[in-house]
Amino acid sequence: MKTRITELLGIRHPIIQGGMHYVGFAELAAAVSNAGGLGIITGLTQGTPEKLAKEIARCREMTDQPFGVNLTFLPGFANPPYPEYIDAIVQGGVKIVETAGRSPEAYMPALKAGGIKVIHKCTSVRHSLKAQKIGCDAVSVDGFECGGHPGEDDVPNFILLPRAAEELSIPFVASGGMADGRSLVAALALGADGINMGTRFIATREAPVHENVKQAIVRATELDTRLIMRPLRNTERVLANPAVDRIVEIEREKGAATSIDDIRELVAGVYPRVMQQGDMDAGAWSCGMVAGLIHDVPTVKELVDRIMSEAEGLIRKRLEGMLGG
Repeated sequence: MKTRITELLGIRHPIIQGGMHYVGFAELAAAVSNAGGLGIITGLTQGTPEKLAKEIARCREMTDQPFGVNLTFLPGFANPPYPEYIDAIVQGGVKIVETAGRSPEAYMPALKAGGIKVIHKCTSVRHSLKAQKIGCDAVSVDGFECGGHPGEDDVPNFILLPRAAEELSIPFVASGGMADGRSLVAALALGADGINMGTRFIATREAPVHENVKQAIVRATELDTRLIMRPLRNTERVLANPAVDRIVEIEREKGAATSIDDIRELVAGVYPRVMQQGDMDAGAWSCGMVAGLIHDVPTVKELVDRIMSEAEGLIRKRLEGMLGG
């Protein structure tokens, strides 16, 4: 299947694995790229630019296909050495970066000087237009359904994607609620050039996370996520558990007066305990509503092949058949 995103990134299928904290390691990124999509290493998860350089080299040993690095620009009080991270990416020969969080504008000259194509994650049309204006090559449009941070506008993809298609001239992929061939065909019909999947790729054999995490996603329904940190205007969609119930209770009690200190122990430093140790109640961890569509833990190749086969079947048989003679 050819779309503007496959042409831009040099990949066979219009499927991107989003950068995920303590999930986006070389094993998963290489598996996705080998399956024909675009795998992504999560930069800040590696801890230091030197460790990121080693992870890029490790991924290079596992695949000869294109892969990218996610670089999340944190709020101003956090100050990772971004120039050094970018240098590690450039020196590692990586040509695709997925940016997220704050605007990457300040770092665009360095990224472009390294010959890097930039895909910025956006939760609104206005942010997508800003990304286009500052020179991003593509955007990943995140609907309200997505795991992690859906923004504050609460616009689902059935509205957000066609609005993005009306306004943007650069390619974009749909993120949030993407799981299968139906998702891909729907995203293409709404104007996107491909899909970005996070939660769905966690529930694969190659995802380097504890089996408890994968089974929790398989067991979950579309009703089992919660929104937290809304009073902080840093809304995050997470999988329900006792720690999340406690966060919701605190936020209900304190309302607009809620501070990060009130919930810090339930949201900070949680990911190693959840993803690596399998402590499912350690705190809040990102999960999309798409969990309701995830019923198994296939290999990455099985998943990607299945998505493409389903998509082709939908386009060639179900949809074409509806046109009649």
